This record gives sequence, structure tokens and C-alpha cells, in this order.
Amino acid sequence: MSILIKNGRLIDPANKIDALLDILVEDNKISQVAKDIKARADNIIDATNKIIAPGVVDMHVHLRQPGREDKETVATATAAAARGGVTTVLAMPNTNPAIDCTESIELLKGIINKSAKVNVLVCGTITKARLGKELSEIAALKKNGARALSDDGCSVDNDDLMLEAFQKAKQSGILTICHCEDKKLSGKGVINLGFNSTRLGLRGILNESEYKRVARDIELAEKAGAAIHIAHVSCRESVEIIAKAKKKGIKVTCETAPHYFALTEDALLGYDTNMKMNPPLRSQEDLTVIKQGLKDGTIDAIASDHAPHTENEKDIEFERAEFGVVGLETELAVSITELIDSELLDWTKLFEKLAFNPSTILGIDRGSLSVGGVADIVIISGEKEWLVKKNELVSKSKNSAFLGRTLKGVVDYTICNGKLVYKK
Repeated sequence: MSILIKNGRLIDPANKIDALLDILVEDNKISQVAKDIKARADNIIDATNKIIAPGVVDMHVHLRQPGREDKETVATATAAAARGGVTTVLAMPNTNPAIDCTESIELLKGIINKSAKVNVLVCGTITKARLGKELSEIAALKKNGARALSDDGCSVDNDDLMLEAFQKAKQSGILTICHCEDKKLSGKGVINLGFNSTRLGLRGILNESEYKRVARDIELAEKAGAAIHIAHVSCRESVEIIAKAKKKGIKVTCETAPHYFALTEDALLGYDTNMKMNPPLRSQEDLTVIKQGLKDGTIDAIASDHAPHTENEKDIEFERAEFGVVGLETELAVSITELIDSELLDWTKLFEKLAFNPSTILGIDRGSLSVGGVADIVIISGEKEWLVKKNELVSKSKNSAFLGRTLKGVVDYTICNGKLVYKK
């Protein structure tokens, strides 16, 4: 199948292109990028006044399958991804069973091959069952296709074990993604510690529970000479620690999620459990520093941390509700609304964070519109607005922090591996 996309504004950070160009897709690959392409094609898309960009590469997605298909499945999550302009996701390993051995990775790969609508990469666990007691079969996970390691949702408390994990990851040539949380410090907290936690009568979570573990994990990675990626950075001190580590030449990268640059702890004043996430929404000062970190390059990537939960896990008392929000369908639009509209980032810088940098960090050949490359493309009406409605979300779970919010940036088409996987 061939697709010719005409008259759009092509954004390609990998090749430093921001220009009005056509793009021709043939046999799943990008065969031409030029002005006024005259070739015949099975499908011609007029992209006048639209943005043509590399498909979003989301480094942090919870697919919930196997084990919690009541929350989400590979099929529903990847359909949601396609609607959101996401063409590649990294599946976090906190499934049941956890992705901690050859058998579980093969099980998940089988499901992906049958039902995925976009590219799904697999993340293996650092420790068996994510319990922080015994290392997973790191070399075997890598050999069987794991793209990274993470105990996401948990942090490995034992320093010696974490150091050994970094050493083995380095030997195997696999990236370690760290969920940085000291549970001794976060305890039974449910929102950011501060005036609002006191006012609402809810237990608070210190910034320290995140940034102290960020500092420790970076120190251990440096000792092992290994690459480290910090997940869902939410607070000022974490950004400052990462910036210093980068200046020292330590191999550290990091991501934040749209809710950390779009919302503050004030969103919790109505006890809305869709605003309950881990790490929690922080202060206005933290949000300002996250935005600055995106602007100056300290924060490399934007990822959704898509965490679906059922109604009966969310629509209950705040203390008992699950942490986490869905984000595959809104991450691009929230990023456009918060970062492009305010001119904090331009389109090229935005797609560096959403596509090119995540691909580079994961070591995959995606995130660009290079001739000869795989055709993963999103076409967006950048100025068009849409209202986030619960009944229109494709994700099986509807726990979005942006319900009822008007966002800018409508995905018109998503092309994955040269095939049209979503059309508005």
C-alpha cells in the first residue's frame, strides 16, 4: 500500500526539518520527502494547514495484560495509542505474571503479535516479581527481546542489589528505567505534602521520597558505568540533581508526564480521584521547574505513564482509590496546549521530546521521517480544539485527569509501519 501526504508542514527533529513538504510512503517505508511529489499512490492525504510529524514514542505505558484485562488489554491500549498519535509504546512489566523471565516475555509477545495496532516494545523487571529481593534473568530477558528493565511501581531498596542490577544491565547492554521512590519516606501518603494535604485531611508525600532515591540511583549507575533513565520526574529537586549529573557526564536521561507540567496539587481540592497519581501532583514551583527542565533539555522525554484503573478502583474514598491516570489519548494534545501555545517549545523541540529522544534512549530506529526509514507518522490539526469526553475515550478505563478539559491539537491520521491505523 502506498500513501502520499501532500502540502503539510513537516516536522522532523532527526533531520532538522521544519518545512512545507510532501511525503511518500511505499512498502511500509518512507520513499520520498520533497516538494510537490507527483507519484501515484493508493491513498492521497491532503495535509494543508496540518502538521506532519514522526509518530509519538511513549516510553511508559501500562497495558495491564496479562492479568488485569478488566482494566486494559493490548488491543484497547494500542487502539487508544493510535487515536493519540502514538505509534510505539514500551509496555511496563507490572503485569500478572510480571515480565521477569523468558516464559512471561514470550506470553506477552504472543498477545502483542495477535492484537497490537501499533508497535509494542517489552520492558522486563529488574527483580523477580518486582519484590526487590532477587535479580531477574537480565541476560535472558535481553536475549528474548526486552528493550529495557524496570520495577516500575516499586523501587529496589537494597543498594547492593541495585548496584548489581546496573552492572548486569551494562554487561547485557540493556537500559535500566528507575521508579524513584523511597517507600519509607512516602509511606501511606496519597497527595503532595503541603498546605493542601493539611486542608484536605489527607496524608502527604514528601518531595524527598522521590529526589533522594533519584540521587542514590544515579550514584549507583555512575559507579557501575551504566546508563540510567529516571521515570516520571515530578519535583524541583529531582530536576536539579539530574541537571548536575548530566553536567558531570553521567549517562542519565529522564522523562516527565503531561500531568506534571499541566496540573498542580490544587487540582485535588475537589477530592477527584482521577487526580491521584504516584508521584503525586506537586506545587506550582515544581511545575515551573519541570517546564524549565523541558525547555533547557534537562528533561529528555515526555511519556504518558498510562495507568488504567476500573471505575470501582477509582470511584471510591480518596485514601482507598488506586494511583494512576490514563494518558495515551491526551499526551500529545496536552503537550501542544501547554508547551506550544505558551511558546515554551517549538514544534521541533516538542517532537524531540515525544519521538526522537525516546527512540534514541531506547536504541530503536523510530522517531524520524528519514527516507528509507519505517513510516510511523502522525498528522495533526495543531490549532483545532477538542473536548475530552469520558464516553469518547478508546481506552478500556476512563480515569483521565483531563476529563471535561478543552485541548488543542487533533490527531487526524496515524500511520504505523506504513499502514493507516487511525483516521479521525
